Amino acid sequence: MAETPAHTTSGTESAAAPRAWQMPDTLIILFVLALLAWAATFIFTPGQFEVAGDPARIVPGSYEAASGTMPAPILGNEERTGFLDFLFAGLVTGDRYSPTVGLMAFIIVLGGVFGMVMSTKAIDAALEASLPDGKAQSERLVFGLFWGFSLAGAVFGLAEEAIALTLILAPALTRAGYDSMTALLVCFGASVLGFATSWMNPFNVIIAQTIAGLAPLSGLELRLGNWLVFTSVGALFTWRYARSIRLGTRQGIGTALTDESGAKIAPFSLAHMLVLVTLVAGIGWVAWGVTMYGYYLAEIAAQFFAMGLAVALIARFGGIEGGDFETMMEAFREGAAQLLPAAIIVGAAKGIMLILGGDDPTSASLLNSLLNGLAGFAGAVPEWMTAWAMYLVQSGFNFFVTSGSGQATITMPIMAPLADLTGVTRQTAVLAFQLGDGLTNLVVPTSAVLMACLAAAKVTYGQWLGFIWKPVLVLMAMASTIVLIAHAIGY
Repeated sequence: MAETPAHTTSGTESAAAPRAWQMPDTLIILFVLALLAWAATFIFTPGQFEVAGDPARIVPGSYEAASGTMPAPILGNEERTGFLDFLFAGLVTGDRYSPTVGLMAFIIVLGGVFGMVMSTKAIDAALEASLPDGKAQSERLVFGLFWGFSLAGAVFGLAEEAIALTLILAPALTRAGYDSMTALLVCFGASVLGFATSWMNPFNVIIAQTIAGLAPLSGLELRLGNWLVFTSVGALFTWRYARSIRLGTRQGIGTALTDESGAKIAPFSLAHMLVLVTLVAGIGWVAWGVTMYGYYLAEIAAQFFAMGLAVALIARFGGIEGGDFETMMEAFREGAAQLLPAAIIVGAAKGIMLILGGDDPTSASLLNSLLNGLAGFAGAVPEWMTAWAMYLVQSGFNFFVTSGSGQATITMPIMAPLADLTGVTRQTAVLAFQLGDGLTNLVVPTSAVLMACLAAAKVTYGQWLGFIWKPVLVLMAMASTIVLIAHAIGY
């Protein structure tokens, strides 16, 4: 009798092999969230608050369930966003200064400008000239960059600017022997830690303290200690990861940015130096505008566009290979196209908020109902847990309102008086807001900055979430401990 043929790993059997589970595409996740948001309008009753003062703040205890409201339609109209038009509505909502239309335009302009910058190969040539064989020999640069970005997040709330800096660092660090994940940790991760643990960030701490009736910069000592501890932990984690990538003991993520074509990098020239000087000067100009004059999306985009024009002129008249205007414009188009998916995600996330009724406290919205319910939860737990419950509430609410100033404006008018009623100091309530609002920015898919940075580094949301979820749990455990200690000592 003939023997049964041996099984092989090819053909039909390999085709039937089970596939490993993968995180769905970000747009699929947002589509499911939109479907859940639409279904929620059939189940829950929206509500609104009263506001008073200048600037207007929510009046505690003023929540009222809306009457006569209807569920969101499947096809939207002039008055209400529906399920089928949530993406379109999100894409067209707002103006040049809004975190939707304004941010989408900002992302596309940035992509185009840095497509031009990278096409000059100035950064590659500088690395080739400054590092042996263009490769890093230690992690001093990574370690220093992490502290620098964390400080920027703490001092002036580095956020949208991280998108531009990721566009620079991802290919530069990859060529130096690291990967795109290293760039994300150094730029986005560090700035988020600085933002979340700042002692002077004008976009979360100062606004929250003002609403809570506290002196700006009060409680500085504990917050400064938090920043030092969190940044030290983050820098050590990043150092270990970057070292493992450089030494080859761990497989990199996002290494597709490495130039595998074998093309020789041109020697570092005066024109390359001028491109880098323009780049540094442009970033300094942006930092100056943000800190001194409150520049936001429209002004920052204009600053970067001016930098792109200067780079194009240097490339054209400096003799950089491929520096003619036609090639530079093609680089602009390709760079903008690479970040277009991130812009679509920004619109989709806003569309979900519109299905729920928007984030205006005075209009009927399920977000207002959610906030009222979360505040009730925070006030119902035992006294020793109240501060921690506030931290959990702020962490959860950040999924829906990722703007630090926006979340402070919406939640602190409720959380500050709730703190008085439950024996929690208002300073601790601000601390709970600060940590809850900041740290979850590392993972929430509705964060436009996160999604844009991932697109800039060519790392998928699934890859990022699979990598960062354990460190985030550690950070949240640290934050919970700090909030409980602050409550115990009457901070």
